[in-house]
Amino acid sequence: MSRTKIFVNARVFADSDAQEKDNNFSSCMVVEGERIIHTGSQQDAIVQESISQGASVVDLDNRVVVPGFIDAHTHILFFGLSRQKLDLTHSKSLEEVRSSISNYAKSHPELRRILCRGWHQPSTGRQALATMLDDLDPRPIYIESLDLHSSWVNTAALKELPLTNTKDKGNHQVACDMDGSPLGLFAEGGQVDIIWPFLGSLYTVEDKQAALKSAFEAYVSAGYTGIIDMAMDHNSWDALKLYRQRNGSLPLHIAAHWLINPPVSGGSMSDKLDEAITQRAEWNPEISPDFCIVGVKLICDGVVDGCTAALSHPYTGHTDLVEPLWPAEDMNYAVSRAAQSGLQVAIHAIGDAAITQALNAVARANVPNGRHRIEHLEVANADDSKRLGKLGITASVQPVHSDPAILQDYPKLIGAETWERAFAYKEFLDGGACVAFGTDAPTALHLPLPNLYNATTRQSAVNPELTIQTTPHQAFSMSQAFHAATAGAAYSRFAESWTGRLKKGLRADFVVLDCKWTPETLLEAKVEQTWSQVIFQGLEKSGNLTYLQLGSITQKHGSAAVVDFPKHNIYIDYRNAVVADNERIGPYLEQLVKYLHVQQYRAPCQFLSDLTFHEIRLFHVPGLTKRALKEE
Repeated sequence: MSRTKIFVNARVFADSDAQEKDNNFSSCMVVEGERIIHTGSQQDAIVQESISQGASVVDLDNRVVVPGFIDAHTHILFFGLSRQKLDLTHSKSLEEVRSSISNYAKSHPELRRILCRGWHQPSTGRQALATMLDDLDPRPIYIESLDLHSSWVNTAALKELPLTNTKDKGNHQVACDMDGSPLGLFAEGGQVDIIWPFLGSLYTVEDKQAALKSAFEAYVSAGYTGIIDMAMDHNSWDALKLYRQRNGSLPLHIAAHWLINPPVSGGSMSDKLDEAITQRAEWNPEISPDFCIVGVKLICDGVVDGCTAALSHPYTGHTDLVEPLWPAEDMNYAVSRAAQSGLQVAIHAIGDAAITQALNAVARANVPNGRHRIEHLEVANADDSKRLGKLGITASVQPVHSDPAILQDYPKLIGAETWERAFAYKEFLDGGACVAFGTDAPTALHLPLPNLYNATTRQSAVNPELTIQTTPHQAFSMSQAFHAATAGAAYSRFAESWTGRLKKGLRADFVVLDCKWTPETLLEAKVEQTWSQVIFQGLEKSGNLTYLQLGSITQKHGSAAVVDFPKHNIYIDYRNAVVADNERIGPYLEQLVKYLHVQQYRAPCQFLSDLTFHEIRLFHVPGLTKRALKEE
């Protein structure tokens, strides 16, 4: 059986370095094993030769084929855990926030704590007092802000949190009254040093495994084949290692940046750097490209909504400057040591003062070709926009954060002149910087297509009815946007030699889209298939048969998953997957396993190993139908 697959009648995104052509497509792609061997026309000699040798032909019916999306900035465990929390994203006022929490609490009496996410600070008039929540429920209530930089809690939560010397932490960490008693708002260091560790300690091993499973399923179905995690610690890394150990592999390739807290947060900065260096030595991309530690993450400032992003001028209505979270001398040391140890440095910098400090630290480290990166870059001055390309720094940005529906207070807070320079993605690109798109999930939707809509239209994906745009002169073309979400993200983690584009020799990580290929229609586009190394990660319907497709289709009409990878050792678990008609696949999978065991000696069923309900190794079953299952 041929290991070659030919995808025809397609629009295969022919990405180029120039990225100036928005309709540059090939009509055919040939994949052999897990590598792309050709893109071009169906009439090309290599295509005709492969067909004559029995290659499978898949007609994509004019669908668009793009590289698998890579989320260049996400938090995968946080994202999975967030899916279990009450979502307050659409609560537009204090009354709506309170009503949502009250109703949720009443309908979930079994919960020990009420965990919420997606609180947008302007929705409550930028007030967050414990007393505003205390009458809703006697249980501890934790409300995570949309940007993850703050938490708002009630008095019951304050009583169980490990709080000491909160007054010494300052209002950018724990809001306190004149006596030093906490008022209910934890921001920046208070979030990282107090809230996250406490809540993290409450999750069991199985809680985290379930959260990762949920996160991976959501990411794969959205069209992702890889991610870059931007706040890695032992809690998340150990959970990922266990998931990988239990399942044999991960459904996404993962590169991670180890979180290094500012020295003012407590703990030893040198110890954290040592930890990151040790982790990279064991889990480096040369040995384990699919699952590795590639760098460190430093958080230089906060966010504009919380007035904690470090600007070069005071916020409107304020008189004091907000300083970066890292003293410049400490940041210079941390960046230089990490870079000289072979670690990529990623620096969260939103305000222009923080961006300048971050650029200065990377320039001072003077480690060429380190592919260091700055995250977010929301308010950069013109000179710093040009420095990114000159220093070889990746502009790691999240177009979803530029959605005008969530920026109602932004122009007022930073001033009209500064607003005109906000989210200057086109300027970064024109200055020669690599631009990589991420979502920063769970601070925003993880979905790639709304993210690309924000980037290309500068309009709202959250509320498409809005006609306003965020700095429209900074919009990307379709080609530029898809490049940033695929090849740019791959380049940012030194993975461009094996993924990120659809070209000869690279891994067959790709997505099939039902897409008109115009910015205005991106919200209507749909991810139909996600392929990773030619393993189809999903379920498909053929006629009246719902079947598991664990690899390439070689018999499409009335047959089951037909896979031909005898040299690969791959396990796939679809017990909780959902097919298009919302039918649970678990019971059907049990029938399938029984059928395969029954047929083992009676039909041409090629087994690579014994099948169990927990491990489904790749198999080939000609002629399997749902009727056959029922007859068995």
